[in-house]
Amino acid sequence: MFFYLTTLSLQKFIKEDVSVLSDETPETERFLVIEVWKHSTFLCKNYILSGLEDTLYNVNSGVEMSKKLWITLEKKYKIEDAGLKKFVAAKFLDYKMVDNKSGITQVQELQVIIHDLLAEGLVINEAFQVAAMIEKLPPLWKDFKNYLKHKRKEMSLEDLIVRLRIEEDNKTAEKRGRGNSTIMEQMLLKRTKRGRRLLDRNTT
Repeated sequence: MFFYLTTLSLQKFIKEDVSVLSDETPETERFLVIEVWKHSTFLCKNYILSGLEDTLYNVNSGVEMSKKLWITLEKKYKIEDAGLKKFVAAKFLDYKMVDNKSGITQVQELQVIIHDLLAEGLVINEAFQVAAMIEKLPPLWKDFKNYLKHKRKEMSLEDLIVRLRIEEDNKTAEKRGRGNSTIMEQMLLKRTKRGRRLLDRNTT
């Protein structure tokens, strides 16, 4: 809205009051200056109101001056912005990864929260993002987490995500391997039991 008002050369009417003229200014000139100012602030106020939703228009349409309207809206939405920043920051700090969910999925969720933080103007450099993601890894990733923390070479966020994806693939492969070996052990055990039964029968 400020940019729009600037293109219309009306931005000063949300910051300034009517110009104070000297006593020596002729009455006709004084009248013209005041009327031009009234007309411009009227336009400015209505351009601002036209950008509001119907409910907000009804609440704010009674405000007479564009400067007062702008200050009212700015105070309201600056307070809301501060509240939203606190909410997003708390969401980021409270986020904890868990073992029973895909690590990459959780990293992506954390990236969305970080994107929201950046969108709210909270500056978080890449090194901090990498360190935070490593710190939030779930308990079963403890060994890999320690490995990453002791790496001397600084990683980019992209490098970290690639490493996490590889590690998750390795963990998935290990689980499958353990599952297959358990099945094989059970099959061998059954065969052994059958063999013993047959042996016992033949012996008797």
